[in-house]
Amino acid sequence: MEGATVGPYRLVKKIGAGGMGAVYLAEHTLVGRRAAIKILLPELSVKRAIVTRFFNEARAMTSIPDPGIVQMFDFGFHTDGSAYIVMELLEGETLSQRRRRLHRLDPGDALRITRQVAGSVAAAHARGVIHRDLKPDNIFIVRDPEAPNGERAKVLDFGIAKLSGEGEPQSGTLSGQVLGTPAYMSPEQCRGTGLVDTRTDIYSLGGVLFYMLTGRPVFDRAGIGELISAHMNDPPSAPGTAIEGLDALVLRCLAKSPGDRFQTMLALQASCDALLAQISSSGAISPPSTPALAPAPGFYAEPPTTLSSAAGVSIPGPRRVGIWIGLAIGATALAAMAFVALRSPASPALPSPVPAAVPAAVPAAAAVPAAVPVPVTVTVPVPDAAPPPDAAKPHPHPAPHLHPRPDDLYEDR
Repeated sequence: MEGATVGPYRLVKKIGAGGMGAVYLAEHTLVGRRAAIKILLPELSVKRAIVTRFFNEARAMTSIPDPGIVQMFDFGFHTDGSAYIVMELLEGETLSQRRRRLHRLDPGDALRITRQVAGSVAAAHARGVIHRDLKPDNIFIVRDPEAPNGERAKVLDFGIAKLSGEGEPQSGTLSGQVLGTPAYMSPEQCRGTGLVDTRTDIYSLGGVLFYMLTGRPVFDRAGIGELISAHMNDPPSAPGTAIEGLDALVLRCLAKSPGDRFQTMLALQASCDALLAQISSSGAISPPSTPALAPAPGFYAEPPTTLSSAAGVSIPGPRRVGIWIGLAIGATALAAMAFVALRSPASPALPSPVPAAVPAAVPAAAAVPAAVPVPVTVTVPVPDAAPPPDAAKPHPHPAPHLHPRPDDLYEDR
């Protein structure tokens, strides 16, 4: 469908695909705004239950005015009958991509991301929306200079969100499809009774925090059945952070009974704030880090998921440029000194280096105030021969030309 027009948007290229449809990078034909368009497969777009759940995502995102929720621009049906939704195009990396790159996150960064997600999901809960699929792939990190550490966590994929007043979806789901991600589903969600409330998201977010701190999910089982059974019956292990209060916070989120967890996302957010304030002053947790979206100096982000865009832009490193400039200035100064020395009349040999001491003309060292620096004589060696004539001229381009690469990198979710 690349090159086709969906509403006022032209599909530029496919940036992801799955069992239910595809996601395209698109551009508004009039204003040029870029967006991500999710298009449901035509054979699924005729199934009412699937289309309803698909459009629930658009309805959910539209109803939540929060900077941590992905913006939705439009939704409807294409001319071929395919259902679609149009949303903002993100630049950055998913939490799972960051974990793969760093193995595990600094406890301070993990707590800051958790408190941001808790605040955004609290805004969803206030509008009667339960996400039900919080996981690392659905948390996207973007640059935001207004956020405390220069980054903001965006919550993605409300495709199976439960809206207030709705019952559990009836039959009509894809064969073998699970409404949720087993590695992060709450015990009540694993039972499949439909009796879930906002505290199911608290359990899932606790699992995400465990993942950030340890680099692995709470339970690691071979099959989906064993994994679901573990969520319902097995006690979780503590992440073992050695930071007082942090393990207890994670385990409270992961309590089997909803009544033993934090009762609201705002309560979880407040506990994250209190823990950060308590231990950041002691140095147990590092201060907010510089945004770590780049896998290597000078490069932005890893290939993103299907709802995002990240350009692999190469940026000249400031340290390397500074070194080149410093070398050029130093070479110019040495060449100038050598030229003056060779052109001047014969003169006594340059004095040998003098140890760092107070010259005789200066009163005794005890009389010199401590704040006054003591002069030191330093001898600069002169080269045996004059450098080539061009050595005194710094290269007009002391740093190599490094141009941004406009390549866009994408990967399937």
